[in-house]
Amino acid sequence: MKLAILSRNRKLYSTRRLVEAAQARGHTVRIVDPLRCYMRISPSHAEIHYKGKVLEGFDAIIPRIGASVTFYGTAVVRQFEAMDVYTVNGSDAIGRARDKLRSMQLLSQQGLGLPTTVCADSPDDTDDLVAILGEPPHVIKLIEGTQGQGVVLAETISASISLAEAFREVRAHFLMQEFIREAKGADLRALVVGGKVVATMMRQARDGEFRSNLHRGGTAMKVKLTREERKTAIRAAATMGLGVAGVDLMRSDRGPLVLEVNSSPGLEGIERASGIDVAGAIIEHIERAVVRRQR
Repeated sequence: MKLAILSRNRKLYSTRRLVEAAQARGHTVRIVDPLRCYMRISPSHAEIHYKGKVLEGFDAIIPRIGASVTFYGTAVVRQFEAMDVYTVNGSDAIGRARDKLRSMQLLSQQGLGLPTTVCADSPDDTDDLVAILGEPPHVIKLIEGTQGQGVVLAETISASISLAEAFREVRAHFLMQEFIREAKGADLRALVVGGKVVATMMRQARDGEFRSNLHRGGTAMKVKLTREERKTAIRAAATMGLGVAGVDLMRSDRGPLVLEVNSSPGLEGIERASGIDVAGAIIEHIERAVVRRQR
């Protein structure tokens, strides 16, 4: 197969591992910066150009679209789709997962467990919004934040109101959620590939920090999910329409809760914690999908 990885940095661990896994299975791989792609959009012939040449002949693409380039990155993915190139994660699925509010709404419609979440636009509704959420602490998240950025903990009602007002002052879209005390700063990451959980890890926040992200100093360890947790992760990825997804869960007294579904999950932490060749599993999934399309 001829594969393209849409990535802005060829030195990133995840990008390098995907290249290694593909080449180990005899495939040709090219790393393409999505922001350097430019497109011809016409009813008769869709094209993508890159550094002066037409990109063509690819069997599949692997989008690694960062949050800061979602708009143009998903446009490039759509153009590959218009050219009938298989993409492991489609443009619409990436957009659904990237918008935290939209993803929470979709997951709730499927009856999946979530932290209680509230959202409002008008500052006149902030007091009632916080009252609906219940007793603090409250977690406040930017809707398009990533890797723990734009996620803060409000210990009091007045702090929640003040933070909401501050976010509105800078015209930032946010949501507020209940704080799950019994999780004790830990969450679970399930890597779902092709409708199966292929690797898992538990992340533990460092002392004095409630965010468990590895980029925030959290630690990762191998973990075994319960049957309910695995089913929840698979259903969450399917709800977003993602072939490859990192599903973050939290263990609560009422069962597993979905925190987020990531369309470009990092591979370094989970491969090292689990000992699983996740990159290889992704390439195998693409092989099967491309063969099915060619039948």
